[in-house]
Amino acid sequence: MGLPLLLAAFVVLGACYAIVTPLFEVSDELWHYPMVKTLADGNGLPVQTGADPGPWRQEGSQPPLYYALMALATRWIDTSDMEVVRWINPHADNGVITADGNNNIVIHTYRETWPWRGTVLAVRLIRLLSVLLGAATVYFTYRLAREVLPDQPGLALAAAAFTAFTPMFLFVSASVNNDNLAITLSTAALWLLARWLRRPARPAWWEYAVMGLLLGGAALSKVSALGLWPVAAVVMTAADIGRRTIEGRRLLLPFALVFGIAAAASAWWFWRNYQLYGDWLGWNAFLATVGARPQPATLLQLWGERVGFVQAYWGLFGGVSVAMPGWTYWVLNGFAAVAMVGLGWSGLRALAALRTRSIDVTQAALWALLLGWLALIFVGLIRWTSLTWASQGRLIFPAISVVGVLAVVGLARLWQGLPWLAVGNMAALSVAVPWLVIGPHYEPPLPLTGQALSAITHPVNGGAGVNFGGEMQLLGFDLATSAAQPGQALELTLYWQGLIQMDRNWSIFVHVVDRDGVIVAQRDRYPGAGSLATTLLAPGQTFADHYVIPLPEAAYAPLPAELVVGLYDLSDGARLLLAAGGDAFTLAPVGIAARPTVSYRGIGEVPNPWRQNFANQIELTGYALDRRSLRPGETLNLTLYWRALDKIPVNYSVFAHVRGEGEALWAGQDAWPRQGAAPTSAWRAGEVIVDTYALTLAADTPAGQHNIEVGLYDGATLARLRTVTDDGRPTDADFVFLSPIRVLAP
Repeated sequence: MGLPLLLAAFVVLGACYAIVTPLFEVSDELWHYPMVKTLADGNGLPVQTGADPGPWRQEGSQPPLYYALMALATRWIDTSDMEVVRWINPHADNGVITADGNNNIVIHTYRETWPWRGTVLAVRLIRLLSVLLGAATVYFTYRLAREVLPDQPGLALAAAAFTAFTPMFLFVSASVNNDNLAITLSTAALWLLARWLRRPARPAWWEYAVMGLLLGGAALSKVSALGLWPVAAVVMTAADIGRRTIEGRRLLLPFALVFGIAAAASAWWFWRNYQLYGDWLGWNAFLATVGARPQPATLLQLWGERVGFVQAYWGLFGGVSVAMPGWTYWVLNGFAAVAMVGLGWSGLRALAALRTRSIDVTQAALWALLLGWLALIFVGLIRWTSLTWASQGRLIFPAISVVGVLAVVGLARLWQGLPWLAVGNMAALSVAVPWLVIGPHYEPPLPLTGQALSAITHPVNGGAGVNFGGEMQLLGFDLATSAAQPGQALELTLYWQGLIQMDRNWSIFVHVVDRDGVIVAQRDRYPGAGSLATTLLAPGQTFADHYVIPLPEAAYAPLPAELVVGLYDLSDGARLLLAAGGDAFTLAPVGIAARPTVSYRGIGEVPNPWRQNFANQIELTGYALDRRSLRPGETLNLTLYWRALDKIPVNYSVFAHVRGEGEALWAGQDAWPRQGAAPTSAWRAGEVIVDTYALTLAADTPAGQHNIEVGLYDGATLARLRTVTDDGRPTDADFVFLSPIRVLAP
């Protein structure tokens, strides 16, 4: 009864995730569903172009089997309302964990409530069907574990439960995502391969045919599943060696059947990719849409992304931006660490058995299958993640069954009750997540009570408020922090009231503006931490809006500044004017506090001390500007403070540029330090060089705010030095932005 109860619990829990999670608030569901819709509408497979990615974006390059099956299941539904339901939040902090929300990928309306219709019905139905695929993965995890642990059915059940109660697996299983089919087919194929290794008899012909369908279907679900093909070839060969049935015809016919069926099912897709993109896998079209790293990431760089990777394995919800409480990751990682200790012990015992030649060859082959598949998935993910930003642990879910088996075996090696202790904790966490983490994150703010209104610490205009165009009223604000250093944040809460039924969707901006008129930091978003659109506000509706505004690390300091608030329409840039005149309201003065001082012998205190490591060779330790507000044709002097971190073998050139929109270059100078008088190869380790550049703005420089970028490069190869984090990891960046400047109208 254990397995049926586990499967029932998974389906019920998965349904809860599918219903509680708002539409399109799952990583890339926003792009996966349009792929289903375009097939359901009879439009065929899209052709990917970087210029017009379509509503499916990079998912248009994914193998189509999952989308085709879900299109068949939902083609009877009228989904012409997709663009109304799929109302994208233009300011969403997707993929970023923020302190003040704004992680909702779309704006949610009454259309998502029961009874479901149109696109809402289609997405919910696909989610529930995907939950069944997840349940199939749990089932095949159990079957796989029974092959690997034939005498321990309880441990096999624990392995299936470890998979079932991984919160992120539940979350992904309850979404529109082609991973769901790839994970199920991969797990089923692993189970069948393990079965072949354990059984002494040669598989029946129908089993070979099933394996061919599994391999072909997996390849048509996700490119990463192609790794199953060589794994299957190795296992089939190893199994025949174990049975001593290696003979030409009997060996070749099963191979021909398995891989012939697999190729017949999937080869057309790869041929299509080659014909369209000149690439069998379609990776170039995918990367052209999703975006590639500026240069491939190193292993050290990927190691630095491990925290987010692990979080996204256990549970990082929404658009990889809604985290569980920090302690939950400590608990889950603790169980994983203990399991690794147990596996290490088991590995030592296996080595000892190998030395005494008492090893069970079949059992060793089964463990080799599991470890080989996990390693193959992991290596493939490292390769892929080195090309694009994809450091998400959920991407190893095609091997989640292996993780489940390894985890419970490692835990049981130390104490038989440990696997169930881990599973119990994971089950409790999985039950709590929809109601305590996911659901509340997307709740819009409640209307303000009279008590909340009376508690506002800074009512505006004596409580009368500030009227923005007769549409929105700023009632007051609370300022939690009135000063912060660069790298820290300012916090405030704004209190608003909608005055009329609005016909524009206004965005709210909060700017930190210094005395030179430079916008040092800003937060732009829809009201209600991004959850409200002003066209949805009822007349008289009130709400509180909390903001956390980080000051850039490079901000010029110390300087006085002001908090300025206003509203604008992102579609055309029009601002909502104040009834009293102007298009923004100054809330309060704030301070950009000085950083801790840094001094060097012979130099004294360095202005704006800010350590930026370039390739562990040169450090930008501070900078100064003689002006930060000027007109076209005028010159600003930029002084850079460099420090040699070691003996430098190359004479690097420095570039200092004033950049505008679209990478427009409005001023710049490239030179050896001190105009050639201090070549970097002559610097001594620890030496500080004061280096000044005159940046003259072009006569046609447009008014507005522009960035200053600085970096170094080898003049012989033009290769730039990449920045390095404080703990020694290279980054994707090969320049740094300093304080922006303000260009005035001529």
